[in-house]
Amino acid sequence: MKKCLIILLLLLPSIFFAQETEVKDLKIGLVLSGGGAKGLAHIGALKVIEEAGIRVDYIGGTSMGAIIGGLYASGYKATQLDSIFRTLDFDQIIQDDVPRGAKTFYEKDDAEKYALTLPFDDFRPAFPTGISKGQNVYNLLSRLMIHVKDVEDFNELPIPFFCVATNVETGEEVILDKGYLPRAVSASGALPSLFSPVTIGSTIYVDGGVVNNYPVDEVRAMGADVVIGVDVQDDLRDRDELRSAIEVMVQINNYRTIREMKKKSDQTNVYIKPEIDDFTVVSFAEGKQIVSAGETAAKRMQNELKELANQQKPTPRKKVEFNNQETLYIKDVVIQGNKNYTDAYVLGKLKLRTPAEISYKEFNEGVNNLSATGNYAGIDYKFVEDEDNSEEYSLQFQVNESKSNTLLRLGVHYDDLYRTAALVNVTRKRLFTNNDVASLDLVVGDNLRYNLNYYIDKGFYWSVGLSSSFNSFNKDVAVDFFIPDMVLGDDLQLNELNLKYDDLTNRIFAQTVFRRSFLLRLGVEHKWLHLLSETIGIDENNLPRTVFEDTNYFSSYGVLKYDTFDNKFFPNKGVYFEGDFHWYLLANGRNDSFDPFSIAQARVAYAISPTSRFSIVLSTEGGFKWGDRSTTSLDFFVGGYGFRALNNIIPLYGYEAISLRGDTYLKSELVLDYEIFKRNHINISANIANVGDQLFERGEWIDGIDYQGYALGYGLDTFLGPIELKYSFSPERGGDEWFVNVGFRF
Repeated sequence: MKKCLIILLLLLPSIFFAQETEVKDLKIGLVLSGGGAKGLAHIGALKVIEEAGIRVDYIGGTSMGAIIGGLYASGYKATQLDSIFRTLDFDQIIQDDVPRGAKTFYEKDDAEKYALTLPFDDFRPAFPTGISKGQNVYNLLSRLMIHVKDVEDFNELPIPFFCVATNVETGEEVILDKGYLPRAVSASGALPSLFSPVTIGSTIYVDGGVVNNYPVDEVRAMGADVVIGVDVQDDLRDRDELRSAIEVMVQINNYRTIREMKKKSDQTNVYIKPEIDDFTVVSFAEGKQIVSAGETAAKRMQNELKELANQQKPTPRKKVEFNNQETLYIKDVVIQGNKNYTDAYVLGKLKLRTPAEISYKEFNEGVNNLSATGNYAGIDYKFVEDEDNSEEYSLQFQVNESKSNTLLRLGVHYDDLYRTAALVNVTRKRLFTNNDVASLDLVVGDNLRYNLNYYIDKGFYWSVGLSSSFNSFNKDVAVDFFIPDMVLGDDLQLNELNLKYDDLTNRIFAQTVFRRSFLLRLGVEHKWLHLLSETIGIDENNLPRTVFEDTNYFSSYGVLKYDTFDNKFFPNKGVYFEGDFHWYLLANGRNDSFDPFSIAQARVAYAISPTSRFSIVLSTEGGFKWGDRSTTSLDFFVGGYGFRALNNIIPLYGYEAISLRGDTYLKSELVLDYEIFKRNHINISANIANVGDQLFERGEWIDGIDYQGYALGYGLDTFLGPIELKYSFSPERGGDEWFVNVGFRF
């Protein structure tokens, strides 16, 4: 008994000492504020927090803090996030830029005609709710968070997480801690004026920074003993620093949050404030420096961080299995929420036929193409693993159709053929039935023109439509251009006459798309051609003019097109092919000697880029007529540059527009283009051609090169379209031409 008492007395000090030195397992919460591009500093701070040995137990974030925090909570490490964000093209992500090759042919035509598009419901122009719909952001987050796609309670993520959003209708703060993580994070980051609001269920959300940009109380309420906060908010700026609408909006949003930060910073145990005043909410191009600023600020708190880490029990971070597949096998698609647009329409815009294996890149491009139609206020989707095969997915789409169905679209243009032109377009969707579009272009300027289109877009299935267009221009041409044997009086010395060219074309057509990039169109066409000159002659009404053509032509036609160019005007890669066949069957009017004839025409072009800035485009094309030789008004008229394609008017460097004529032509062209800096191009071009009558029959298409032209040009790729200046020279003419082209061609 005595021995036991002695042993107990000896052990008591060591027992008390062990209890005193036992590590308390601190629960640490992390608060990440909003700040747009400044939020990239969170990545740098997270690097230092990890290096200090901190185990983050809870995360709450707003806006960019929600994006970085959500990714970190889903299992990514700071170094992984740094690598991911260094490779992103933020301009493309923010602008919802859809690669041209991913667009359908309708969307390509619209994107390359109109400079500005505005809602026009009730014939009242309005402005979009945001510069970007944020679709690229959502696509990116869906890809990066696919490994936690089945987690609906954010407390079950590797690190419990929530984000803050604002209810647009009530202005109330909403804590998003359940649902689909990519959508919740997108809602929290929907910065007003930059991104459109995000709809989840029946509620519309914008950036949580409007009401709570630093949710420190909410993180502590999760159970955190200690809170580490990274604050990347703007301080109030003076008038000299407010240089854009976005900066003014951010300043307004910051009034309340900046006033609250004094109190909130005092509630933060370790407060990290990076020095990033020189950056703005859109300074994504300076991402590397912003991340570095976050590291620097966190290192100043390194001792405090290590002290906190020593008060936590060493716990290995949960191992996360990321999905690194580059492709998806989609076995079926379920679409919900579509009322006015059919499943076939949606799948056609996605360019998706199931079952199919598709890359993430192709899928994202399809989603963006669907979004770019303007028919949807929101597009949600989720991948659901097949129960029997984890590598196969069902795709669940939830679309929120836009209530707006009328658009006002504007454009401007100048070239040497049509001269100045301003375009006003009104487009009405769902005019008579689902999936239909009615569009009227009215062009005013030196020449009055119009273009009316109506079509029912059925995606992969056969679409039907009709169109009517009128085009007109005046051009000086050689006296013998239309009537080679015209005889002038001895007292009339005339080399050129002014030609007035009018074309009215009406079409009914059906078309389909196959293999994602091929378009086949079949139709019937009525064309009225009216060509006259007031320079010479007197007509039957005793008016000073000579009428060369006043005839209605009726034909059937077919078009096959393949187009993967990444840019129509300055392509770096891709293939382009277009074949056109017209069979003219009937005529009524001045051409009373008409016999049926056919015209076939084709062009193929290939673009490659040996370097990121240097591209080569090689093209060849040709056309010929067989049948009636007496009708010359639909021959190939060759020369000029920069105008919209019409009938068989073909561009050629070194020659004025409509200076060469023939029922057969062959042409090849080489363009060397160098992008000296972003969107600014210097190019050298060379083309050769043979133009004449019956070149194939006479064997004259290979007897030599009749026409050559070379050009040196500068081009600027703008939202109005290309702005180009070209100097061209023809050695056989011994003369030169300047070509000016401004804006999209219409």
